[in-house]
Amino acid sequence: MLELTKTKMRQGLWEGILTGAGDTQPNLSVTHQQVAVPGITLTRDAASGHWALRVPIPPEAVSDGVQTILITDADSQTRLGHLTLIAGEALGDDMRAEIDLLRAELDMLKRAFRRHCLETT
Repeated sequence: MLELTKTKMRQGLWEGILTGAGDTQPNLSVTHQQVAVPGITLTRDAASGHWALRVPIPPEAVSDGVQTILITDADSQTRLGHLTLIAGEALGDDMRAEIDLLRAELDMLKRAFRRHCLETT
């Protein structure tokens, strides 16, 4: 059974380790919006017994909203992993809403704490 573990993402390049394939190169499918992502590399590391996967982030995946790149075993159609990119105004609105909720909760806790301090003195 194949297992994919992310190692890092830097400068538009996602990297991961694929285990469970043995010496046979696995047949992977990497897609964004059901279109194959070009330029992926899969290199065997004989010393450690795994495969190193490198996926360049396509420029069209860097846009407003949520973008997902799927990594699947092309032979069994099993999803091995994915990477999600979130950018643009949608993200800003979500973050502002989350901060507003956190502030409201903090204000509620401050009021409850002050009330507790007054009642116990």
